[in-house]
Amino acid sequence: MSVTNSQISKDQPNPTLNQEGIDLLFLNARSYNDWQETDVTDAQLKQIYDWMKMAPTSANCSPARIVFVRSAEAKARLLPTLMEGNVEKTKSAPVTAIIAHDMKFYDHLPKLFPHTDAKSWFEGNDALTEETAMRNGTLQGAYFMMAVRAAGLDCGPMSGFDADRVNEEFFKGTDFKANFLCNIGVGDRTSLFGRSPRFAFDEVCQVL
Repeated sequence: MSVTNSQISKDQPNPTLNQEGIDLLFLNARSYNDWQETDVTDAQLKQIYDWMKMAPTSANCSPARIVFVRSAEAKARLLPTLMEGNVEKTKSAPVTAIIAHDMKFYDHLPKLFPHTDAKSWFEGNDALTEETAMRNGTLQGAYFMMAVRAAGLDCGPMSGFDADRVNEEFFKGTDFKANFLCNIGVGDRTSLFGRSPRFAFDEVCQVL
């Protein structure tokens, strides 16, 4: 049964993930370079997007745009744009997502944020537009990876590509700009090496 906002009591605490969910999203999740031969379906891709889109962006601007590269023909267009170290992992991945952001995202604000004239905040303000698109598109890229993991799949996010060539190949004639790439599928667990260290809380956090 779905729960609407009107059905949630003001005094009802938010539920928390069980340990299995926390392990799935964070503690056991890894970045993969090698992949099992397992297909990623259209239904899975749609589910991932439908979860991702519900996470917050400023003024609901939702600038992320995604191209799912799955066919051999599309992979052949993408592979020449990659650094050498990213070619084989991308070739073997069931799907590679190009995470981009729309520099004209504000054209959609009358629909996405109808409470006020938010479009006017950005028209003619290139610096604010670029900052907002990049920040929120990157946030949505992170939400995307969490949604991939929630769907029982694995991620292999990548820099290491020629963004200008990707934009020319996949986004010519649009206002979209590639941000990063993310291979998705079922990772080959046997290829993993030990997890790299992380900072402790006290090394990087302050409570003021």
